[in-house]
Amino acid sequence: MINDRVRGARVIRTALPAEAEQIAALHRRARSTYYPDGLPDDGIDWAAAWRGAVERPDGQVLCVVEEGAITGIASFRPPEDGPADTVKLYQFHVDPDRWRRGIGTALHAACVEQWRAEGRSRAVLDVHVDNRRAQAFYARQGWLPDPANPPADDDHHLFLHFAVPPRE
Repeated sequence: MINDRVRGARVIRTALPAEAEQIAALHRRARSTYYPDGLPDDGIDWAAAWRGAVERPDGQVLCVVEEGAITGIASFRPPEDGPADTVKLYQFHVDPDRWRRGIGTALHAACVEQWRAEGRSRAVLDVHVDNRRAQAFYARQGWLPDPANPPADDDHHLFLHFAVPPRE
């Protein structure tokens, strides 16, 4: 398990339950950037949801901390009823005020490192169709459309997969 990864003034570590409010606020800011009509009120208590994700024994939430502030988050775990070698990236967000500073790339590398440590060879995710920035980011990291999971005509998500590279 990744506990701390120091990258200069940047630390990538496992999130703490007490940080759920800060994580939920970052999540809200990031999601609001790709909804053309504004962030919908989905009725979810996101702080409680993030606390649950952090506390899940079968999952992992990594966060990027810079100067005492959480600037990036990633949540992953095995997919429900999925193969043992697969992990699902459920959430991946960088604070919009910190985009284009390498935070996402560093966080993605930490995720891949953890997936390797867990013996995962494949990762999957779904990304909102209006989130072109995220789609471009994932493509640069090597994610591809998942041929086993094409989107339906009325679906709001694209499904991607990633081959976790073996250790060098």
